[in-house]
Amino acid sequence: MNSLPTIAPLDQPELDAALRRRLDGKTKPLGALGRLEALALQIAQVLGTEHPRLEQPQMVVFAGDHGLTAQGVSAYPADVTWQMVMNFLAGGAAVSVLARQHGLSLTVVDAGVRCDFAPQAGLLLRKIAPGTADASQAPAMTADQCATAVEAGRDVVRGLPGNALLLGEMGIGNTSSAALLLSRLAGIPIERCTGRGTGLDDAGLAHKVRVLSAVLQRHAGAVEPLQALAALGGFEIAMMVGAVLQAAQERRVIVVDGFIVCSAVLVAHALQPAVLQRCVFAHRSQEGGHPLLLEHLGVEPLLDLGLRLGEGSGAALAWPLLESACRILNEMASFESAGVSRGAEA
Repeated sequence: MNSLPTIAPLDQPELDAALRRRLDGKTKPLGALGRLEALALQIAQVLGTEHPRLEQPQMVVFAGDHGLTAQGVSAYPADVTWQMVMNFLAGGAAVSVLARQHGLSLTVVDAGVRCDFAPQAGLLLRKIAPGTADASQAPAMTADQCATAVEAGRDVVRGLPGNALLLGEMGIGNTSSAALLLSRLAGIPIERCTGRGTGLDDAGLAHKVRVLSAVLQRHAGAVEPLQALAALGGFEIAMMVGAVLQAAQERRVIVVDGFIVCSAVLVAHALQPAVLQRCVFAHRSQEGGHPLLLEHLGVEPLLDLGLRLGEGSGAALAWPLLESACRILNEMASFESAGVSRGAEA
């Protein structure tokens, strides 16, 4: 595996000061656009310019199957993973609709789906294996498989145009992997990290917690970020770790979807903390562990719509806010240019 990139903190005080002066000089009371102003500042800081423009935004959905589904941790059968990949490519999924609406280029990556897809437009074949191993019996991935998946995620981003990356995922059983990673890397009890996924009832949720508790005990020695990722994660999560690291190195704006994408950011953050400066967190989902993960990272998402779909749907819904933030910086008049009197200083 190539060495992981070093992500330097964004330390640009002159640009930060110039951006704040520009925002404060717009025809509005100070801070009146609230979090949209903070979003505008963040995007401009990531792109390193007073005049940020989001170009050729890329929505990438990473898909993979999970051997742990053999233990009954999901309400849906594993075949749904490959069926949904076909739905994405046919344009029928929620993220497909939202990507069309907002002008987002959609790419689906086969990270490790238990299906042999024919080459087709919009699909990148990067399969590591047809699904991970059952983490209740063995590590989900070997160290080599994990390293290969991370590097594949980096390579996917290298091949994409634009300066904005929106991340989504598909994989029956992947809320279990996300919960396991959160519990291990944040030290939160697994029962607090575990949610209903695709719709488990109370008995199903209790069973899921028991299975995940046993998985954590089996892999008690997997404590470092990449060790935990290999033992507990999924191929799609590992590829998203690589995608986050590469996009952060290239100073792309990274729009983070829900619980599973956030679990990849959790691993990337444990490896390179400065990735968070490049990440915009789209929404707070209803999946049990997601609010805890956001709290652990110390971030506040843009939306709270009660979503629990995944796919990148929340990232697509948040996208217009990023475009609006840039337009405020670039197109809104200043007091001077508009000939508007400023209010009295507080």
